[in-house]
Amino acid sequence: MTRRDDIATNLAAVRERIREAEQQAGREPGSVALIPVSKFHPAQDIAILAQLGVPLVGENREQEARSKAQWLAANNCSIGIAMIGQVQSKKANAVARWAHEVHSVDSVKLATHLDRGVALALERGDRATGDVRCLVQLSADGDTKRGGAPLEQVDEVVEAVEAAHNLIFGGFMVVPPLDSEPQRVFASARNLTDAHATALGRPLVLSAGMSGDFEQAIAAGSDIVRVGTGVLGKRSVG
Repeated sequence: MTRRDDIATNLAAVRERIREAEQQAGREPGSVALIPVSKFHPAQDIAILAQLGVPLVGENREQEARSKAQWLAANNCSIGIAMIGQVQSKKANAVARWAHEVHSVDSVKLATHLDRGVALALERGDRATGDVRCLVQLSADGDTKRGGAPLEQVDEVVEAVEAAHNLIFGGFMVVPPLDSEPQRVFASARNLTDAHATALGRPLVLSAGMSGDFEQAIAAGSDIVRVGTGVLGKRSVG
C-alpha cells in the first residue's frame, strides 16, 4: 500500500467518524469541518491531502510551517496552512507571510502585530491577498503559558481583531487543559461563541476537539475538529 493509500484510508475513516458524531448529535451532515494537523509530517503528505480534496491543514511551529509553505508553492500545490500553535508577537511578521488562517490569536499585541505583518507582506508581494481569518484562542484555566486568552481579556482581543484592517474575526479555538472535563470546556466555549455571534450579528465558528476527543466536541457544538495522528499516522519526530 502506498503512502497515498494510507492517508486516503485514514482520512475516509476520520470523516466517517465525524459524520457519525454529527448524526448522533443531531447536527446537519457536513456541518463539521476537519483540519488535518501536519506537524512533523513532510510537505509531501500535505500535497497528498490536497490531492484528496483537503483545503486546509494545521501547523504548530512557524519555521516548520514556513518551510512547507515554500515547498508547496514551489510545487504548485494549492492548499492553505492554518497556524494553530502559539505565536510569539515577534514571529507575527513571519507568520503573516504564509498563513492562510491563524487560529491562535490570544492577545491584543499579537492581533496588532499580525495586522501589520499582513500589510507588510502584501506590500512586499509575499502575499496575494489580505483578509486573514483569525480565531481567538481561549484559555480555559487562565494559564497563558500554553496559549490562549484568559476569559477576562477575550472581549478586548476580539475587538482588536475586529478593528484590524487585514484580519477577519471568525470565531474561537479552545484546547481543554489536561486536568479538565473536556465536555464542560467545549460547552462553555460554544456558549461564548454564540454570545459573540449574537452581539456581532453574524455566524462565528468554534474550533474544538482533537484526535482523542473530537466526538465530544462535536456533541458540544464544535464546527471544526483538528486531527493529526488519526489522518497522517504517528509522527516520525518530536
